[in-house]
Amino acid sequence: MPQRTVFFVSDQTGVTAETLGHSLLTQFDGFEFRPVTVPFVDSIDKIEQLAERIDAAVEESGLRPLVFTSLVDEKLRARLLACNALILDFFEAFLSPLEQELATKSSHALGSPHRMADVASYNLRIDSINYAMAADDGHSPQHYSQADVILTGVSRSGKTPTCLYLALQYGIFAANYPLAEEDLESGHLPDGLMGFKEKLYGLTISPERLRQIRLERRSLGRYASAQQVSFELRSAERLFKRYNIPYIDATHCSVEEIASTILNVTGIERRVRP
Repeated sequence: MPQRTVFFVSDQTGVTAETLGHSLLTQFDGFEFRPVTVPFVDSIDKIEQLAERIDAAVEESGLRPLVFTSLVDEKLRARLLACNALILDFFEAFLSPLEQELATKSSHALGSPHRMADVASYNLRIDSINYAMAADDGHSPQHYSQADVILTGVSRSGKTPTCLYLALQYGIFAANYPLAEEDLESGHLPDGLMGFKEKLYGLTISPERLRQIRLERRSLGRYASAQQVSFELRSAERLFKRYNIPYIDATHCSVEEIASTILNVTGIERRVRP
């Protein structure tokens, strides 16, 4: 399988370049991409060091690296563009058309997209993350009235990472409740959830994938047995249908897709933007 080195370059954390770059690379099968993230490139010395790394990558592989960059400073961008690599400049791709359409020159201010200008939004993210952690795995049910959404499903169906993503990206207060065996055997929602049915959203997953995840966590006992996994998933889906709880099969979904689907289906408003 062909291997290509990929640099994600930024004057800040590199999250923007990584996110957009990875999204584009997923469209190309049959390649092995070797990612190298280089954040905080904010001086001539650092861009020169990066240029040396790019040149070394060319000599090592004989192929031009792919470089995704969100550098703002024009001098740093010009030096990067002189490297022997395919440079995909997100700022150039998007800022120039925007400048033409708005008939205004952009500020090109270093780090402007990343600075903490909205303190209220930042604090909201922190509060929602703290809430997700406090209300994880069925804890703090006395605070469910504060929740925007309560995710429920069997153990290891993806509830916790989805709650944290909703909190971090959108400032959503998300709790989660794992359906225990006694809940599934009874066929009834736990008493602690009955008063919050309108906030519930279910997660399910294929038996094969769930069993794989559970085997990695606890291989002994019936926790990861095929029979137990099938029973729990069938019972959980019956519970969702009985109480008209919307749910999603998370088997082939990323946490981003799960979170977006939940917000779209429930109509919960994003408190902050990514």
